Amino acid sequence: MQEVIDLYRNVIIQISTPLGNGTGFYLKAFNVIVTNEHVVRGNAEVVINGQLFPNTVSKVLYTDPHFDLAMLEPPQAVDLPSVPLATSNKLKDGEKIVAIGHPYGLKFSATQGIVSKANRWQNGINYIQIDAAINPGNSGGPLVNKEGEVTGINTFIIKGGDNLGFAIPIEYLQKAIDDYKEFVGQLAQRCSSCSNILVAEELQDGYCPHCGYRISFPAHSEYQTHGSAQLIEQIIRGIGKDVKLARRGHNMWEIEQGSATIRVTYVEQTGFILGDAHLVQLPRKNIGELYHYLLKENYQLEGLFFSINSKHVVLSFIIYEKYFNKETALPVFKNLFDKADHYDDILVNEYGALWLDPEG
Repeated sequence: MQEVIDLYRNVIIQISTPLGNGTGFYLKAFNVIVTNEHVVRGNAEVVINGQLFPNTVSKVLYTDPHFDLAMLEPPQAVDLPSVPLATSNKLKDGEKIVAIGHPYGLKFSATQGIVSKANRWQNGINYIQIDAAINPGNSGGPLVNKEGEVTGINTFIIKGGDNLGFAIPIEYLQKAIDDYKEFVGQLAQRCSSCSNILVAEELQDGYCPHCGYRISFPAHSEYQTHGSAQLIEQIIRGIGKDVKLARRGHNMWEIEQGSATIRVTYVEQTGFILGDAHLVQLPRKNIGELYHYLLKENYQLEGLFFSINSKHVVLSFIIYEKYFNKETALPVFKNLFDKADHYDDILVNEYGALWLDPEG
């Protein structure tokens, strides 16, 4: 199965919205990114990134709330590889499969399992039930058979169950692609009532002209933040970063700064704003010299501190919401961004630290 996993490494896409994260995959034959509708729900644009391209804004082209499918615009001028689609759901109970995606925002995770039941009807949809571990963030990723073909789209799990995962069979995606062909380039949606494909201009006061069902197209309005989250985004803009590209779900942001990646999190329950730059991995020897350097720098740093988290050297700040304002926080943010890209080079070149795996 390793060859199968390697084949998919460059077509798996991470999808971020202001409210969460999910997975998609690129289909070269149709030049679209496929995912679940619930991953992009309510958004006319999302942020995508992959192994071969950085954070990019992508338009939502097609949504299907009933079958939970969506298609997105791929990145421009990027040559993504091709993966095969199964011609039909050939899976049998007990057959080996692989579920690929970005669980909990972790880059590229593949889990093997078997088909628990090839045909599981729920709410009029014929799902594939699998025991491969899938988690939040896996939604929209491909379910791959032993021939290396996409045979389904990982869609949901039953919480509290023992690896109870469900995927949409490939037939639903093939029908969606065939139906969307005449609307290519337009924002379209399948009516959940009569199954007709519609573009926004066809709606009659927000209702399907064929059956009268109420339809809501993804909104183009700018996502609005409030309170501390709004202030965090003002600060991110103030240091010259694109907020839309930085959003990684509710109250989370991720920004590239040189060779460092900085994550900012607002924890509403505790009122803390956290900034973390995972810089490098500890060296395999002479760790004592690196520790000595970090302790010395901690004594001199203002508003920042070094720590070790699972063999990663992390440069961080913590600000309590009560004392969080633009005048005091902006210099701390700037300091973290400036120091992160500065320190990782020193730790690698002078102390033998290891660069982090870009997939992690």
